[in-house]
Amino acid sequence: MEAAACKRSLSRRASSASFRLRCPSLNSVRLRRVFDIFDKNHDGVITVQEIHQALTRLGLETDLYDLESTIKSFIKPGHIGITYEGFVSLHQSLDQTLFGLDLEEEEEEEEESDLTEAFKVFDEDGDGFISAQELQAVLGKLGLPEGKEIGRVEQMICSVDQNHDGRVDFFEFKNMMASVVVRSS
Repeated sequence: MEAAACKRSLSRRASSASFRLRCPSLNSVRLRRVFDIFDKNHDGVITVQEIHQALTRLGLETDLYDLESTIKSFIKPGHIGITYEGFVSLHQSLDQTLFGLDLEEEEEEEEESDLTEAFKVFDEDGDGFISAQELQAVLGKLGLPEGKEIGRVEQMICSVDQNHDGRVDFFEFKNMMASVVVRSS
């Protein structure tokens, strides 16, 4: 119960712009910096007292007992405080509690949005499909040699067209992009 009270008191003060970071790599760098700032004696562990002091300096008054209740599940057995890995887990837990989405869900939503925007670039007439002519036009605008040969463009469409209607819908485009990402990883 105390953990929930601590999270609620933090939620009233935490702004999504400063607490929640969209870019995972930037998030990692920032979290590491915050961890290092909180770790006053640079021993690789942040004690509940160190977190309490840091939050107090930031103007986030918290009850020490509530804070300890919130953090203790992230402290590894045999440690007196939270390691960096525990700090990351704590941040993710607070992020999910305060903002309702976990980072993976948010990344999936952003990826879906990016794919939608990419699809719209190729779907020039906005009918929800990419035709060979639309693909050829975009490839030509990009200066790609494939855009000069309609036969080659039609082959590209056929390689992705799962329902054999001669065009690529968003579902087919999304599957194609997923296979490209998997192959290049």
